[in-house]
Amino acid sequence: MEKHRCGWCVGDDLYEAYHDKEWGVPVYDDATLFEFLILETFQAGLSWITILRKRKNFRKAFDNFDYKRIAKYNQDKIDALLQDAGIIRNKLKVKATITNAQAFLKIQKEFGSFSKYIWNFVDGKPIKNKLKNYKNAPANTALSDTLSKDLKKRGFKFVGSTVVYAHMQATGMVNDHEVGCFRYEEV
Repeated sequence: MEKHRCGWCVGDDLYEAYHDKEWGVPVYDDATLFEFLILETFQAGLSWITILRKRKNFRKAFDNFDYKRIAKYNQDKIDALLQDAGIIRNKLKVKATITNAQAFLKIQKEFGSFSKYIWNFVDGKPIKNKLKNYKNAPANTALSDTLSKDLKKRGFKFVGSTVVYAHMQATGMVNDHEVGCFRYEEV
């Protein structure tokens, strides 16, 4: 029997696998939270499937999303990244990744972990929405506005409210699976 999935992923094997195994699952691990933050910043202005198709390349190019290493990238590494056809070669986004890694480390130092910092915005537990159709999901909310402003205040780049809301969805801070989706109750 075919499982009912959120409409946005149906028909593409990669999208369906991402939806079934990752999207909306609460993430409390700093390394994974950072990976999604970087992927979301690169996604700004592009489709998520474009980023998913390049995810392995991003992982390789950015040292498995090791934020401690990324925070120390120099101009030679930036130049190499801008020549890497396997990723999105946007100079501002590449530089933002380094800036964001540095800001990420500062948050870890202040709060003990990035996870503690970011999950505090939802009191440590996912917000469970009741969407009948994924098309009714908001692009941003008052909460993503607040989180975006706080991240920017802390030095992060490419973290507008829409990017932040997508990050919240991806990392399970908000459950935006359709109520009829088999994953809605599972996450």
